[in-house]
Amino acid sequence: MDTVKTFEGFSDFYPYYLEEHRDSTCRRLHFMGTTLVLLILATALLSASWWLLWVLPLAGYTFAWVGHFFFEKNRPATFKHPFYSLLGDFVMYKDMLIGKVPF
Repeated sequence: MDTVKTFEGFSDFYPYYLEEHRDSTCRRLHFMGTTLVLLILATALLSASWWLLWVLPLAGYTFAWVGHFFFEKNRPATFKHPFYSLLGDFVMYKDMLIGKVPF
């Protein structure tokens, strides 16, 4: 039976999150999905096309889960740590943009 690892806070979770994203293709797919999410969100807000908000999870998770299941060969952290995982995705995105995490 899988045990759920506990974390004191996000700063404890993020190193674990990065360990789950060692494969560069997985990270790139996350980056593409997050970019698409941000573009869809901006489009929805600027055009008041609120129905686009329903597309956000599909756009983000499709890329991420393909990365995990086919390249990283692990289960996404989303299944056990949904909120930290979502935050981790955006922090990793920022860290990739500034060169702290490699593409």
